[in-house]
Amino acid sequence: MAEPTTTEQPPLRRRLGAAPASPGVTEVSTSPADLVPDLEVLGAPRRPRSSSGPFPDARARRRYWIVLGALTVLAVGFAAGLLAVDNPMPVGSRGFWLIAEMRVTSVVVMLVVAFCQAIATITFQTVTNNRIITPSIMGFESLYTVIQTAGVYVLGVAGVVALQGTGQFLAQVAAMVGLSVLLYGWLLRGKYANIQVMLLIGIIIGGGLGSVSTFMQRLLSPSEFDVLTARLFGSVTNASVEYLPFAVPMILVAGGLIWLSARKLNVISLGRDVCINVGVDHGRQTIYMLVLVSVLMAVSTALIGPMTFFGFLVATLTYQIAGTHDHRRLLPVGVLVGFVVLAGAYFVMNNLFYAQGVVSVIIELVGGTVFLVVIMRKGRL
Repeated sequence: MAEPTTTEQPPLRRRLGAAPASPGVTEVSTSPADLVPDLEVLGAPRRPRSSSGPFPDARARRRYWIVLGALTVLAVGFAAGLLAVDNPMPVGSRGFWLIAEMRVTSVVVMLVVAFCQAIATITFQTVTNNRIITPSIMGFESLYTVIQTAGVYVLGVAGVVALQGTGQFLAQVAAMVGLSVLLYGWLLRGKYANIQVMLLIGIIIGGGLGSVSTFMQRLLSPSEFDVLTARLFGSVTNASVEYLPFAVPMILVAGGLIWLSARKLNVISLGRDVCINVGVDHGRQTIYMLVLVSVLMAVSTALIGPMTFFGFLVATLTYQIAGTHDHRRLLPVGVLVGFVVLAGAYFVMNNLFYAQGVVSVIIELVGGTVFLVVIMRKGRL
């Protein structure tokens, strides 16, 4: 009986199959490393490696650090410009430093507001899994408006003076935080906890408080209404230096706790089911983050007044230029973006157009326009 003849296998078949265990049976290798040379011969494109880190590749990492450095330079430049430009005294003289020290308060207030609005808005949008809403939706600004309007309605023009001071500032912060904690504890606990219901009730409460404010404002005299209107526009001039020793420690603690929980925020952004699968208590962490957000928003609103779309504008710009999903990287960029936007707006309007009082109006106009653009794009960023 003649022995069966063996034919030489083609190179590709020889790579795909190891030495046959028995005649007529070919064992196919499943190792991707064995197939790479043949895929290159066949012209198949090699799949780029993906990364599970904060950046998809080295180019995105370099871009992030370049953006961070550029924002830092702009922030320092605008801060120095606000302190030095249009200073009537010679540079380096005693009078120059005295005037610069007076302006430091405004720069610090801008940094505090940027810190609060950026961190609070990014965290709030992550927890609610919605990038087209801001913490203002919970009624912080409506409550501030009611407090200011009620003071003028009851006490007249003297009510504005009566609502100033450290005690009144802390009382307004406590009232805003208390309202938010009440809502969170009531609507985010229990079997039927629902964050959408919480947002809806927040909108309703804000609308109701706004109606009460409007009713009282219609009963004011023209002079009282003019004085009240100046307080209802967000402005750095509304802040007082005596508020800062209380405001700065509160926001540093709240912001620091949020930053330390940045990894949990990354998990929360993936949804409730993922949190449960990896062992993160979604409900508890949500309430914890929202309470810290309420502290930041309460301090910002009580310090300078309402700025509805500023946080939304800062958060939207941060998502576009940061190029990462990691909140440990997003939050610092957000703070720098907020300070650059706010300080840059004050610098330009004060030194080029001599219209410092309309900065908040311009920011709200630009922020509202960006909001409408995002809505028209169905919220896709």
